[in-house]
Amino acid sequence: MAESLPLEMLTYILSFLPLSDQKEASLVSRAWYCAAQNALREQPGLTSLDLSGCSELADGALLAVSLGLQHLRRLSLRKLQRLTDAGCKALGGLQELRSLDMAECCLVSGRELAQALGSACRAPPPLASLSLAYCSSLKPRLELEHQAMGPKELSPKPQGPSLLMLRTLQELDLTACSKLTDASLAKVLQFPQLRRLSLSLLPAFTDTGLVAVARGCPSLEHLVLSHCSLLSDEGWAQAASSWPRLQHLNLSSCSQLTEQTLDTIGQACKQLRVLDVAMCPGISMAAIRHFQAQLPQVTCIQSRFVGGADLTLTL
Repeated sequence: MAESLPLEMLTYILSFLPLSDQKEASLVSRAWYCAAQNALREQPGLTSLDLSGCSELADGALLAVSLGLQHLRRLSLRKLQRLTDAGCKALGGLQELRSLDMAECCLVSGRELAQALGSACRAPPPLASLSLAYCSSLKPRLELEHQAMGPKELSPKPQGPSLLMLRTLQELDLTACSKLTDASLAKVLQFPQLRRLSLSLLPAFTDTGLVAVARGCPSLEHLVLSHCSLLSDEGWAQAASSWPRLQHLNLSSCSQLTEQTLDTIGQACKQLRVLDVAMCPGISMAAIRHFQAQLPQVTCIQSRFVGGADLTLTL
């Protein structure tokens, strides 16, 4: 009887079943299999999926997710260490994706990821949050192929698959993507709506990159630059004025910074609420007190190991 029903009708009927029953129904016949697959695609279903730490999952799992859960808005693939560029192609089918966490997906390196993200962000709502933390295989220029242009051809629009396609991105985590350089970051980090950014543990990140990021991401409210040991007072003197909205700033283990940077931040970042200068040996307790006088609204200044002392100062 059911075999004689139109596919659309069978799909409609199966859409009322829970996922486990749909799976069983798909084994009845080819027609039921097609109907069950259609029902899975069409139902609002799951909007958030966390696969973090499922270390045995590989590219096929992401393909299955993209076919069966097309209404996902939040997807975490953290520590899927078998996931590669080939699996990233499937992300293009998740047109409603708004938050993607691929931290520690260490085999992901590039072009397919960029193309998939570009495809996923063409339809609203746009991708708003992206984490690629500890993706150490991401090479200079993020392997997201923003084509090199001459000085007379500079444009804010991407010429190929690039993070620049994610124009409405609000959160980005590139922690420990250790192969990234000033040149790649300057070209790619141009997000006027970006609110949160982490560039921790980037050993090649210097003042040049800092100034470029300041110009490209002027709306930052939360910035983490811990363990960027090449940053200096001179870089902050040029960058700080671009971030009047900054509220949370982590500069822990930026070993070259001195109280001059605190003065600069105090003058430019009047909305600051949290500052972390842990293990910055060039910043003394006296400098912290002076900073507190400049910004009395700052309620917490974390200053462990400031000047060699093991302290946590909350003001």
